[in-house]
Amino acid sequence: MKATELRSKSDADLGKELNDLLKAQFSLRMQLATQQLNNTSEIKKVRRDIARVRTLIAEKTIGQMAVAEKASGQPAVGKKVIAKKAVGEKAKKA
Repeated sequence: MKATELRSKSDADLGKELNDLLKAQFSLRMQLATQQLNNTSEIKKVRRDIARVRTLIAEKTIGQMAVAEKASGQPAVGKKVIAKKAVGEKAKKA
């Protein structure tokens, strides 16, 4: 999936997409373990798509924090930590 397609999706859609990709990754790993997987490059593609979605979720979270920071006038502390927590929470919710 292309990043441009993902950028147009909402946060909820990105969370659902991440959940679907994680399920697909699990399925591919099981197929690989039972020697039923014909095209092993699919694992790499899914892994990269997962990283792409997680990156976009983090970017959106940091962007929302920047808007809130400007509105409140106080600097946000630990943007990376908060973004990582947001990515993990959205994956759990979806």
